[in-house]
Amino acid sequence: MDMTLQLVIDCADPQRLASFWAEALGYVPEPPPGGHSTWREYWVGMGVPEEELPTGAGETPESIIDPAGQGPRVWFQQVPEPKVTKNRVHLDLKVGGGREIPLAVRAQRVTAMVERLTKAGATVLRIMDEPDMEHYAVVLQDPEGNEFCVV
Repeated sequence: MDMTLQLVIDCADPQRLASFWAEALGYVPEPPPGGHSTWREYWVGMGVPEEELPTGAGETPESIIDPAGQGPRVWFQQVPEPKVTKNRVHLDLKVGGGREIPLAVRAQRVTAMVERLTKAGATVLRIMDEPDMEHYAVVLQDPEGNEFCVV
C-alpha cells in the first residue's frame, strides 16, 4: 500500500498561516483540483454541505505544496478553539547546513532566515546560542503562536 504524508495544522486563520508557511518553507499555494476555480467550489461539488464550510473557507488556498514535489502537503484546518498550550510537535527549518559547516556560518544563515520570517510575521521566543556545544538555533512562533525552530 502506498502512503503519503500530509501535515495538518489547526488554526483560526488558514489563509494567513498558509501565506506565512509558504514563505517559510518555499512552498506554493495548492491550486484547487479538476479545473475548479476555488477549493470551496471543489468541496461543494464533492457533496460537502455549505453549512459545514465556515464563511470564506476555500475561497483562497488553505493548503500549500512543495513545488519540487518532495515535501509533504500542509493543510491549515480552521478550528473554533484557540491554541492554549505549548506544541507537542514542532517543525525544524534546517538552514544552517549541518555540523560540517563552521558555527559562525551556520549562525549567519540561521539569522538571515529568522530576519526573513520575522518580517513575514514570526516572533522570536529565544535564541539558543551554545558555542561550547557548536550549536546555534532560534525558537520562534508563527502568527498564531505555533512554535518552530530555525537551526
